[in-house]
This record gives sequence, structure tokens and C-alpha cells, in this order.
Amino acid sequence: MRGLRGTYARLNQMVDAAIDGSFEEEEFNETELSKLEAKWKRFLVDAQLSREQLRQERASLQGLVSDISHQLKTPLANLLLYAQLLEEQELDEGSRALAEEMERQCGKLEFLIHSLVKASRLETGTLQMFPREQEVFPMLRETAQQAGTKAAKHGIRISLPQPEPCVRAVFDPKWTAEAFGNLLDNAVKYSQVGGGVSVSVMEYEMFVRIGVHDQGIGIAEDEVARVFQRFYRSRQAGGEEGVGLGLYLARQIAEEQGGYLSAESRLGEGSSFYLFLPREETYILTKL
Repeated sequence: MRGLRGTYARLNQMVDAAIDGSFEEEEFNETELSKLEAKWKRFLVDAQLSREQLRQERASLQGLVSDISHQLKTPLANLLLYAQLLEEQELDEGSRALAEEMERQCGKLEFLIHSLVKASRLETGTLQMFPREQEVFPMLRETAQQAGTKAAKHGIRISLPQPEPCVRAVFDPKWTAEAFGNLLDNAVKYSQVGGGVSVSVMEYEMFVRIGVHDQGIGIAEDEVARVFQRFYRSRQAGGEEGVGLGLYLARQIAEEQGGYLSAESRLGEGSSFYLFLPREETYILTKL
């Protein structure tokens, strides 16, 4: 007969063994502990089957998305070419507007396909990242310069803080630049003409926080948490361009590196999005 201390020790062993995948039943009698072990074993087997089924479903989805994107590349490229050729013809005002709208919609579809492929690869783990310790500001400066062209068309200025070479974090430069670029793109998209977007950098014990702040339309309090969901678009987005994947991808990229994304916003008063990057590789390994 096991005492309370022995039962507690066995339960603790069961949990540890479940975590490392080595759990096996030890009690084969009519005691409550034996029944619990049998239930625990069935649960672990079912959980393993569910994980395997989920893995297979994700792999199938990845294959489907890849096949669709591949099959759409040629007709989409042709549509873009035809639209551009139409715009070079002598057209009346109405026809030219239709040709320009066709080109715009093709561009939107092309962006959606690329975003879906990236999201699918992140979700299935087929897209690998290679985070390493490095300075933060070079990545911020290069990405802000790329986003600055679109911002200038809307009369919006992107301002960066003074560079500090000592600010370092652990991140994959290519994919982190994409996540940061998505935050900048959103800030520009929902800012008023002539407004400004500012970037901030703050160091904490385990993270470096990159903030993107705009003075745009803002987000209702009940929607702030939902803007990171796939395909979710705020009610205030209105007719603005977008497919609802930018923030979702940014969050996925942050999480894959042991970081995370958060937001603060008030309706009509602008928004702040924060990208947290780990400062140490050991923390990344713990998170992953």
C-alpha cells in the first residue's frame, strides 16, 4: 500500500514521464492509482494520435497551398501583364480606371498568395529561422527606409530614435525585418495624410522591445486582442487595402524566435504595436 507521500511521488513521476515520452504503467491491480495510470496511458496515446493527425493535416494543407500558389503564378502574371498593356493604350477615362483597378486587384491577389504560403510554412514548421545575436538598429533603419517610399506618397514621415550600437537582441534578420515591416505598413496605412509614424526601442532584462506608434484611426478596445488573428480586420479598417494577414504573420515570426507581439490602442487616438525580441539565445531555446 502506498501512503500519501508515495502516491504524490508516483503522480509526479507520471507527469515527468509524460513530458519526456517515457511513461509506462507500473501498477496492475484494482487500486485507484492503477486505474489512474491506465487512464493516463490512454490519454497519452490518444494525444499522440491527435498530434500525428494534426501534423498530417497541416502537411496536407501546406501541400495544397503550395500547389494552388504554383498553379496561379502563370495566369496571375499574365493578367498583370495584360492590365499593364491596356494602360499603355489610348483609353477613355472609364476604361483606364477599369484597367488600373484590374492591376490593383491582381497585385492584391498576388500579395495574398505569398502571405498564405508564408503563413502555411510557419504553421507547419517547414519555414526555418536562424536567429543570432546582433545589433537591432541596422535592421530597423533598412526596413524603415524601404517603408519610407510608400509613406512619402501619403505624406507620412517615419521617424527612428537615435541609433544605439549597444542595443542587441537575438533574431533572424530577414524574417524579423518582415515582421517589423508589416507593423510599419499597418501604421502608414491607417494614419492620416500628413501624419507621422514613430519607432521606439526599449531594453528590458530578457527582451528588447521595438515599438511602432501611429496617430491614426485607432482600434476599439474589444478588438485589440483579435487583430492578431488570421484574416481579421478591424471594423474601423473600412475600405483600406489589406487582407488581414500582416499582423498574424508578424506574431508568428515573433513567436518562432521566442518573442511575442502586443498592442495598445484607443479609438480615434492611434495605436502602438510592440515587437519583443529575446536578448539571450538560452531564452529562445527555453521558449521553443
